Amino acid sequence: MDAPSSRAGTFLGDYRLDRILAENPATLTWLAEQASVRRPVTLIELKPGALSRHGDFLADVRAKAAVDHPLIGSVYEAVSREDHCYAALERLPGASLADRLAAREALKPAQLAHVLRRTAEAQMYLESAGTANLPLGPESIHLDSHGVVRLANLARAGERGPERSDDDIRLLGEALRPLVADGHPGTSRLSTVLAWMRGEELGRPLTWQEVHSYASQIEQQLIEIPAVAAPPTSLTSQRRNILPLLLGSVAVLVVVVAGAVIWKGRSSRPPEVPLPPALTIPAGSHPSPDGGSVELLSFELSAHEVTIGEYAEFLADIARQPENQRGRYDAEDQPASKTGHEPDDWAAMYAAARSGGQWQGRLISPGHPVVNVDWWDAAAYCNWRIVKLPTQEQWFAGLRSGLDDPLQLKAAGWSAVSEIPPTDRTPAGLLGMAGSVAEWTRDPAVNPANPLGVKSHVIIGASFLKPTGGALAREWTDDRLQRRPDLGFRVIRDLE
Repeated sequence: MDAPSSRAGTFLGDYRLDRILAENPATLTWLAEQASVRRPVTLIELKPGALSRHGDFLADVRAKAAVDHPLIGSVYEAVSREDHCYAALERLPGASLADRLAAREALKPAQLAHVLRRTAEAQMYLESAGTANLPLGPESIHLDSHGVVRLANLARAGERGPERSDDDIRLLGEALRPLVADGHPGTSRLSTVLAWMRGEELGRPLTWQEVHSYASQIEQQLIEIPAVAAPPTSLTSQRRNILPLLLGSVAVLVVVVAGAVIWKGRSSRPPEVPLPPALTIPAGSHPSPDGGSVELLSFELSAHEVTIGEYAEFLADIARQPENQRGRYDAEDQPASKTGHEPDDWAAMYAAARSGGQWQGRLISPGHPVVNVDWWDAAAYCNWRIVKLPTQEQWFAGLRSGLDDPLQLKAAGWSAVSEIPPTDRTPAGLLGMAGSVAEWTRDPAVNPANPLGVKSHVIIGASFLKPTGGALAREWTDDRLQRRPDLGFRVIRDLE
């Protein structure tokens, strides 16, 4: 019998087989091209001797096809006939982290932190959907020359095992150690996160949420803009070409200084203050903003409002989508007249943030809370990031965690979230609850001043423009399209 490699250059349906990438007892994985549209693909073929297992094979393909996340590769087609069975998957651009390891192509800490954050986002999606997946290793994570991270689709049929995430985090924590470039800012911090992923010091590996939180902090704490190039491997034949890039997407700056920002004309440098991770609120009874108590399921509340840099990454991802897919994250009842999610005066705001200049007379950075967003913008961002807006009850439960008197907090000005002063930090680590910017919440509620009235959406917390009431300030509005230069949002993640 001829070796499978002898079929290189032949066709399987519409696909020309180029070369074998991997082989196991049941399948062959090929680099191939869909001839009719000249599209490169990865083709997984069930071996002729394993065709009796086509039911299991197609069940795994269906599990992959059910995954709908921009960071995870797509399934193009599946074909099942008496004499052959195969599936065509998206071929991911760029080199894998395994290729970089083989080429000894280390990444600067900001780059690798970005990879970890995006990987965690994809894995949290799979966790939340209960999707089973094959082990996640460096060979399944791709990084292209523009800094875009994509993951191979490893979904499979069946139930997700309780140890799946722990095993994947441990594996990456060990495998990625050689990728940390020495001698750069953030090296020790990133090495510590990888050690925690392996379970060192903590007695357990980090969760994907914790990986995301720590990686985000490292990104924000590093001001340099790194460069990425594919290593000179068999998959990348061109000479090394180091290109300037903006992490996460072209023209998107997501790395900002956290607590050590240097502005033009400013000679002082404030001490670095680390950003706290998201706050876990346990299930049970919690104080209600209207008095009494309310029963809540467990969730995590972000320590700070969504920043300009984080929101810019969302807009850039939308811009990369085909035009007919750019509304994929919109809330179901979004008005037809609303066709985009750029905040008012976004171009000027973002340009000033990137340059460390002024917007509306105030110094601004990518680490400032994003403002001029309406409720629909906030909801779309949450759908993109697979999180939610908090209800007013969840927001208040976070506020009261370890804090007896919310009025002891003093409204902070609008600044980078890392520069929120201690007077507007709760004992549990939440920033800007009394000031900074007011925040959208998820659900409408009755105004206690008018208990017979209809429910309206709640804007919670005071702001740098409206500091009265501090953390206890609330507004009710029927206009979810309103945008203000002191109105933003933070997010939660359900744990049950």
